[in-house]
Amino acid sequence: MKVVILCGGYGTRIRDVADDIPKPMIPIGPYPILWHIMKYYASFGLQEFVLCLGYKGNAIREFFLNYEAYTRDVTLELGNTSAMSFHSHHAESDWKVTLADTGLNAMTGARIRKIARYVGDDDFLLTYGDGVGDIDLNALLAFHRSHDKVLTVTGVRPPGRFGELRSEAGLVTEFNEKPQATGGRISGGYFVANRRLFDYLGDGDDLVFEQEPMRRLVSEGNLMVYEHDGFWQPMDTSREYQVLNSLYAQGEAPWVRW
Repeated sequence: MKVVILCGGYGTRIRDVADDIPKPMIPIGPYPILWHIMKYYASFGLQEFVLCLGYKGNAIREFFLNYEAYTRDVTLELGNTSAMSFHSHHAESDWKVTLADTGLNAMTGARIRKIARYVGDDDFLLTYGDGVGDIDLNALLAFHRSHDKVLTVTGVRPPGRFGELRSEAGLVTEFNEKPQATGGRISGGYFVANRRLFDYLGDGDDLVFEQEPMRRLVSEGNLMVYEHDGFWQPMDTSREYQVLNSLYAQGEAPWVRW
């Protein structure tokens, strides 16, 4: 199965962290968040990726075109580009990555439509290039295949953005720095889609996947939700960037299965 990752947005809310690279290339530890997302899928045996490029897409192209040099020790002779020897190995040698230019200003629905030729006739997975979690992808796939609908979305509880106080008679009894919301769910991405999804993606670069296509799927009873109660965290702000990097640095990143 192919894993489609939306990597083309402008990422305007996190420009204070990095404004010279696309958001999927902002690092958690030494590697981009995009790499972490791909490593997570690969840990379930899903190693064929289609990356929907847009804003500053060349930064993503450069990373993968030079992946061997970025991730392995290498000896080279300056002036002789063919004389290059690698001394170490990486675990991504079985990955197959398609870098697809889906346009600078295309919205999410248009980007998905433009990569239809790369996903084949089977179901495919779809997510965003800016969020990590510990979703059980085997269970997600099994759930999707059990209902035969067009699309499954992973429903998550949104992480709290502020500290949560609980008190009695003015005395604080509990404080949670990063509480998880206990109310309704939101879309956490990590979709599974049937090939029929492309029938819902009309023409035009202004097509937003999360608006008309998903509303039509709902109205026709073709959208199911897989409920995930574990970890999920987007990287939309500098604070969330710091949270994810702190978890990784402390060895407490729930998405790291490798």
